[in-house]
Amino acid sequence: MSRMPMLELFAGELRRLRGDPGLSQEALGERVNYSASLVAAVEQCRRPPREEFAQRCDEALRAGGLLVRIRDALIRESLMPWFREWVSIEQEATALRSFEPLVVPGLLQTEAYARALYEGAAQLAGEEIEQPLAARLARQAVLNRPGPPQFVAVLDHTVLERPVGGPKVMREQLRHLADVGRRPRVHLHLVPRGTGAYPGLNGAFVLATPPDGDDVGYLDNQLHGTIVERTVDVNSLRQIWESVRAEAMPHGATLAAISEAAGQWT
Repeated sequence: MSRMPMLELFAGELRRLRGDPGLSQEALGERVNYSASLVAAVEQCRRPPREEFAQRCDEALRAGGLLVRIRDALIRESLMPWFREWVSIEQEATALRSFEPLVVPGLLQTEAYARALYEGAAQLAGEEIEQPLAARLARQAVLNRPGPPQFVAVLDHTVLERPVGGPKVMREQLRHLADVGRRPRVHLHLVPRGTGAYPGLNGAFVLATPPDGDDVGYLDNQLHGTIVERTVDVNSLRQIWESVRAEAMPHGATLAAISEAAGQWT
């Protein structure tokens, strides 16, 4: 995979900022509490910088926010062009309603679970994984910001049973899911095991409520996602959402089921 210009820019600026005061990779690593090998990997474009790494280097090297701004641009660049518009909608939404029949929604995935999906489902490998993985994890900040959107997710029970990444990854993922589900503005609902055919089985989708204007939908598929804005189509998604939600367990029972499932992954 060709290296992205913003990744090279970040690496070059990090080398320059480190070199000006004469710091070695080991010395910078000690200052920011990361290994010298990680500093080297970022400077050689073998690993994209994570948010905390960029922030700590910015502070340690007195870069005035430069590295953080470059990383933000890197994240935007690493998104597929057709996905950038949806991410902008997602980040500004006051409410998000997500249905996922196959896997944990991206906003709720752990790093290890997301990595296993990129390796197994998207069939990416090595360096190809790092940039989209960093972008997916960066999107999750929307749930951590002050005044986060109300996030309601319905999952099919099979999501708890599919061994993505193996038992350890699944145990960690389901514990994380239960932890996030206890936040005040996050509500999780599980379609019980044994439920027959229901409308949501036709595919995953999200409904976003913007600060002003009408709801916007997003459909995921094998090739690329589709943003849905036509009133008749959005109304159809709303009806499907209500049908899916009606099949699902209450929030409290869902958290109990997720916690129980996490304990079974040994």
